[in-house]
Amino acid sequence: MSNIDWKNLPFGYQKTDYNVRCYWRNGQWGKLEVSSSETINIHMAATCLHYGQEAFEGLKAFRCKDGKVRVFRWEENAKRLNRSADGIMMQTVPIELFKEAMELVVNLNIGYVPPQDTGSSLYIRPLLIGSGPKVGVQPADEYLFMIFVTPVGPYFKEGFKPVNVQIIRDFDRAAPLGTGHIKVGGNYAASLIAGQRAHKEGYSTAIFLDAHDKKFIDEAGPANFFAIKGNSYITPQSKSILPSITNMSLRALAEDMGMKVELRSIAVDELADFDEVGACGTAAVISPIKKIQDRDTGAVYEYCPDGNAGPVSTKLYNRLRAIQYGDEPDKFGWMHVIE
Repeated sequence: MSNIDWKNLPFGYQKTDYNVRCYWRNGQWGKLEVSSSETINIHMAATCLHYGQEAFEGLKAFRCKDGKVRVFRWEENAKRLNRSADGIMMQTVPIELFKEAMELVVNLNIGYVPPQDTGSSLYIRPLLIGSGPKVGVQPADEYLFMIFVTPVGPYFKEGFKPVNVQIIRDFDRAAPLGTGHIKVGGNYAASLIAGQRAHKEGYSTAIFLDAHDKKFIDEAGPANFFAIKGNSYITPQSKSILPSITNMSLRALAEDMGMKVELRSIAVDELADFDEVGACGTAAVISPIKKIQDRDTGAVYEYCPDGNAGPVSTKLYNRLRAIQYGDEPDKFGWMHVIE
């Protein structure tokens, strides 16, 4: 671990020492198992491979100013994992089992939590899959819950720097009555073509519009969209958007700063009226947006005239990061100490 360049970590997988696993069989969860293997044995007819019974989460552990390691809002991730499980008929994971597994895997890999002053963190990836074999289209009768961790740097290589994004209409990430509101792998598979094309065309990500009318902002690639207008924090409300825990936290911070929070539909036509726009999520926290290009109409919306993130986005980003790294009191009770 001494050879890790903590300040220049990519957002990618890096081997750590251990992961933890637990199976649901015969109507009950078994005991947690510790493994040093990076692979899993899985039946060729497992439902995760054939019928998409798979859900995952992403959260982070931080080494704070006092030297302690803390995890950000893990309960919300545990609850969201279970909403995802319910959405595709998988066995839910008891909250206490989630907590025990999370604390165990972080402690087993405590040396991989980056130093406090590096801007990096330990990414925690819980995974729940249908591991039981089925040939007919039906839920599995066996499930595997596991968590692995890896140290990561910023999601976007630019870090907290304004990025350019692209509005697209020829692909949908998810439908309003589908699985867009839960964190399942199929949503991300559906976004790959548009995302990769955006990269090739010089953009950091693609902004998806609502699947029905193509008039309203949906997701900003793998993240939630938000906008600042005057003293308002505005973010889309839709049945096809994944409720972001980071977005939820930013809304709380905005209210704490005396701002008005608006959770509503956002029309593409409104983009010209906003002072600041950005994308937010666990991986990137906030990615301020400099330019939005509409791929179909050619319309361009520009922000960040001086090349830097707007003042409100910057303040929100700095406050959330200060809470996560222990530089600001945790008045909301979001941080959990790993004992």
